[in-house]
Amino acid sequence: MEIIIVCAIIVFILFYNKTVDGKKFLIDNEKYFQVLREEDYDFLLYARYGEDVVPDLLFRKRITTGLIVGFIFLILILGDISLINIVITIAIMFGVFKLPYLQLQQYYKAHLHEIDIMLPYYLKSLEILIQHYTVPVAIGKSIDDAPEIFKPGLRKIVERVNAGDSSIDPYMEFSNTYPVRDSMRMMRLLYRLGIGSQENKQERLMMFSRTVSNLQNKAREIKYKERLGHMESLTMIMLVVTGISVMVIVLISMMGMFNLS
Repeated sequence: MEIIIVCAIIVFILFYNKTVDGKKFLIDNEKYFQVLREEDYDFLLYARYGEDVVPDLLFRKRITTGLIVGFIFLILILGDISLINIVITIAIMFGVFKLPYLQLQQYYKAHLHEIDIMLPYYLKSLEILIQHYTVPVAIGKSIDDAPEIFKPGLRKIVERVNAGDSSIDPYMEFSNTYPVRDSMRMMRLLYRLGIGSQENKQERLMMFSRTVSNLQNKAREIKYKERLGHMESLTMIMLVVTGISVMVIVLISMMGMFNLS
């Protein structure tokens, strides 16, 4: 116990005097920690907290928390170092690191439908702007009214296009960052709208409009089916409760008749 206390005090002094700079250590070795970063982590953060969130900062916090918890556990088992305890320590560190991501996944699954239908409705409003402006300009003008979750990705598209990137890459980066339903197909259509001659723009715009309308109709159908399923579940619950109540009343009546006899 004395050894554990001494080690804890020494480590505290090292960090307190900044002999060991934890923040600098994380930043210097960030490229190695990035291997642990999930592909959809940024998207899930934007879906949960909006565009004001800083994914890199929260990722560093996850790493720091995992390392601290692992270090504390390592101090506690200092008198009984073994392979099993080391494996347990690593498992605890990884579990603490992974927990915030799993919580984000749970939130996304709980709000999956709500998040997925945001894109078709945003694209419908974007379609009106595209009739009067080029695609990059229309995207730039749409950002203020766009869903919070998409704003960082839309700004990146505009920044890269304005910087001279005329390839499809900015649009594909958006679809990879926001893997909602049909995002990749819609980003391809948006890119095609932004290239080619103005004579063919109306034809491509009509195709884009039809696709967006189909996505909206699909979203409405899914929403209607969900409501219908919810109503059917409520109806079934009411029937079961009513049936059980009737049975209880009948049993009580029968028991009362037996007591009278």
